[in-house]
Amino acid sequence: MKLEIGINNLAFGGNGVGRHDGKAIFVPFTVPGDRIACRIVRDKGRYAEAKLVEILEPGDGRRPAPCPVYGQCGGCQWQHLDYPTQTTWKERIFVDQLARGAGVLSEQVRTLLPAPDEWHYRSRVQFKCHATANGLAIGFYRRGSHFVVDLSSCPITDHRLNAVLGEFRRWLPESPCPDRIPQIDLAVDDHGQVRAVVHCLDPAPERLADFLRPLATSVGLSLFLQIGRKETPIPVCGHDSLTILVDDPPLRLGYGPGGFAQVNLDQNRRLVQEVLGSLAWRGDERVLDLYCGMGNFSLPIARRADSVVGVEDCAPALAWARRNAYRNDLNNLSFHARSAEGALGDLFPAAPPDLVVLDPPRSGAFSVVRELASGQPPAILYVSCDPSTLVRDLSILLHRGYYLHWARPIDLFPQTFHTESAAFLTRRD
Repeated sequence: MKLEIGINNLAFGGNGVGRHDGKAIFVPFTVPGDRIACRIVRDKGRYAEAKLVEILEPGDGRRPAPCPVYGQCGGCQWQHLDYPTQTTWKERIFVDQLARGAGVLSEQVRTLLPAPDEWHYRSRVQFKCHATANGLAIGFYRRGSHFVVDLSSCPITDHRLNAVLGEFRRWLPESPCPDRIPQIDLAVDDHGQVRAVVHCLDPAPERLADFLRPLATSVGLSLFLQIGRKETPIPVCGHDSLTILVDDPPLRLGYGPGGFAQVNLDQNRRLVQEVLGSLAWRGDERVLDLYCGMGNFSLPIARRADSVVGVEDCAPALAWARRNAYRNDLNNLSFHARSAEGALGDLFPAAPPDLVVLDPPRSGAFSVVRELASGQPPAILYVSCDPSTLVRDLSILLHRGYYLHWARPIDLFPQTFHTESAAFLTRRD
């Protein structure tokens, strides 16, 4: 069914929202203020999902998307919005989610921290590969599918990674097993070093390693092969570590192939600085850092606190955290390879630490937050990459004796609806 509606809102997830006969209609690639023609593709009863057919009148903030495969590729949702419009709506959606889901007042939410550059910010990217009758497609999945949209470069990916993508587009079709390569992981660090992890399903991966080694060496590329999902990447050539910089003066944090670092290095530095600068450090704090990874928060905090205990269930990441502490001459940290669940009681049986920092995955930290609510550390700093799970977890703390001093959305992911954030809570007396 074809409808003409006006778009008056944006929803978490990136879709524009209009109404027809009182029913909410969600339409991708629209802007508040648009007057559009759309076609219903899924009627869910209380609401419907529709496909954009025609823009009858464009809304303020609409722009032509610069990427030639925008709308096909599933990586971005908001290239058709200019950047001020993106940041305005990210902040508005974040405030609304916290208000509706956790009763947070708008004055408790600080203004969104925008990115200094909305383009070419991604320092890590995973390109999908698929052998077709027309050659090897390398790119990203189409929205809602596993069809690989072929692309020569990505406008939100670092220029140096786009250059390496071009090399792989030349190399892989001539490789011994182009039909056995499902993915390429590329990353660049703060010193411009690029690392590639090529996933290989061939029963004789050494053939691919021998083929790629001289090519990667010729362009100064560190190269690894990933054989299977759980195995440690196999080195082919180059160094194993990439290095990011945080804090001032800079701390050097290394991480290995398959490891995690934020995709937006400039905004990660600003995120860390926001956290550090918003807390009043006395210098005698005992801190528990849950989901600490390779030490992104642990090491900067250790400069300001008496002691830091880091917890991470990924053993390779924790090994890098220990190595990073040693390399930066910090000796007031200890690290534990274990689940975050139960860590508060196990590691601080006598009395809770002064501050608990947690930076969980997108799924949040429901069980851990319940433990924190019972263990009652005086202060909690929660870093989140998903406002939905943040709201769920904050609700527990706010109903169990904690007060939210501030929350701040931070745009680490321009051109997408995703929002990073930090929130600081203390226990009520």
